[in-house]
Amino acid sequence: MKTFKTMLKTELKLSLRGMDMFIFAICVPLAVLVILGILYGGKPACEGAGYTFLEQSFGALSTISICAGGVMGLPLVVSDYRSKGILKRYKVTPVRPAMILFVQVAVYTLYAVLSLMLLYVAAALFFGCRFHGSPAAFLGGYLLVLVSIFSIGIMVGGVAPNQKMAGMIASILYFPMLIFSGATLPYEVMPAALQKLADVLPLTQGIKLLKAAFLGLPARNVLVPLLVMSVIALLCIFVALKWFKWE
Repeated sequence: MKTFKTMLKTELKLSLRGMDMFIFAICVPLAVLVILGILYGGKPACEGAGYTFLEQSFGALSTISICAGGVMGLPLVVSDYRSKGILKRYKVTPVRPAMILFVQVAVYTLYAVLSLMLLYVAAALFFGCRFHGSPAAFLGGYLLVLVSIFSIGIMVGGVAPNQKMAGMIASILYFPMLIFSGATLPYEVMPAALQKLADVLPLTQGIKLLKAAFLGLPARNVLVPLLVMSVIALLCIFVALKWFKWE
């Protein structure tokens, strides 16, 4: 545990020094929240819905930091550490190479949790946003989405042949999911054709799951997203464990 805490402290310092994750995982979600709050404020999502447009979008906003850390951050860090021989060097130390992966997951989880708390506080204080569903169900769904998206990042970083390829794959996954899954551009305002395209993206299903939990929608609304996110998590974890390259 002492080793984990020491490594976690070091990796957090390195991450904050780069500022990339602070900007994309903390500042960007807050900026999008403020923009949506100013544009739509307390406007109802639709006639008779009983919740506002911002409340409808909160689940999507909460996934921006998960996407930044899981799809972009993890693959680049893992591939970078492997290319520099860092993972290989750990094999001759008492610390297992997997420890550095756990530390990286913990770092990006901290960013995600901090972003979630800041988003809700800001949304509640300045725009009157409130929970309509079960906080426990939302947090459970949030954990599943986090594990699922992070598993994609570990898989990409672990099996990509080099850092350049890992960065290319990460970019191909990250930007479409960030823009078209509903995380930044609300799913509800997309044309029908674009919505069908967005439904293919893993993060879109995660957003549907969180939106249903936040708004207290019927259980039937979460069955498909729940199944999709679970399958993605199991599949990516299996691939990462079986073909992960330490050196």
